[in-house]
Amino acid sequence: MNYTDLVRGAAHAPFEGWDLGVFAGRFTEENTSWDFAELVRSRLTDGEALLDLGTGGGEFLSGLAPLPPGTTATESYPPNVPVARRRLAPLGVRVIDTSDEDDDSLPLPDAAFGLVTSRHESYAPAEIARVLRGGGVFVAQQVGGRDLAELNEALGAPGHGYSHWDLASARAGLAGAGFEIVDAREELVPAAFHDIGAVLLFLRITPWQIPGFDADRYDARLRALHARLSSGSPLTVRCHRFVITARRPLTP
Repeated sequence: MNYTDLVRGAAHAPFEGWDLGVFAGRFTEENTSWDFAELVRSRLTDGEALLDLGTGGGEFLSGLAPLPPGTTATESYPPNVPVARRRLAPLGVRVIDTSDEDDDSLPLPDAAFGLVTSRHESYAPAEIARVLRGGGVFVAQQVGGRDLAELNEALGAPGHGYSHWDLASARAGLAGAGFEIVDAREELVPAAFHDIGAVLLFLRITPWQIPGFDADRYDARLRALHARLSSGSPLTVRCHRFVITARRPLTP
């Protein structure tokens, strides 16, 4: 496909929830050394309610079924809320719209959950501590501040606004909220973009990567990158990921 068709396709491609199947073969990413689903699954028990933060369209959470009674999910992006409810309601999961909440506050009671998970969702350590019972566990996989820095460099764009976010910052925040760190790992995972349409679609659904991104403003850089990708030379990047498991003490 030519440049114009790829740009048009990226602008109009349907995208619902957080289903990345549309990138198959166009953006490739190696796996982390850990399996986040297994880390969460190993913590699931029938007697402990689960809270999943930023569930997207419920894709990840539904893959953990069967889920414990009382499982709850939050989602702050309004278009994703009905998608998540359609997918998760049959599994007995309540989905709460948190789009009106400030500073990652959670409209949930104290000590209501034995397990809280966050897959690429921001969180406030004090709020996680509040909604977890004593002895409860928080398991999070996060996108670090060096994520896909090579993409920004290729387009001559400034870095994103959360460059400070890394494992050390997460550890410090959770420790400051009284958590005991059980496990913590961090990696830069190889990945690659294979066509300019995938680049543009990715930037469309992740507006934080290049704040204020506009294809017309970056036209020259995009066309140069398109020529490179079309010649069979992918843009190699690195995904910054870290995972952390923390336990709330039995006594504050």
